Amino acid sequence: MKNIEINLNKENYSNPIDKNQKRIKNHRIAATHLLTAAKYHLAAATHHEEGNHQKGEESMIAAHGQVTLSNKAQKAGVRQHAING
Repeated sequence: MKNIEINLNKENYSNPIDKNQKRIKNHRIAATHLLTAAKYHLAAATHHEEGNHQKGEESMIAAHGQVTLSNKAQKAGVRQHAING
């Protein structure tokens, strides 16, 4: 069991377990979006190989959207790391 240091001053109180759960959640969200983006990129490559460039472009745009969502989750995690240490 980990030793947890808790500041009982209500103004500065923070629960490190809650912070870690938020960080873990952000990492998982980012990873999920990146996995989905990879699937869209693979689909785009397949569509282009088959000559269906319209579907390839649509898959590429979907992949880009997933990467953007992943970046947002990562930025939220970076802010938490920077603020909370």
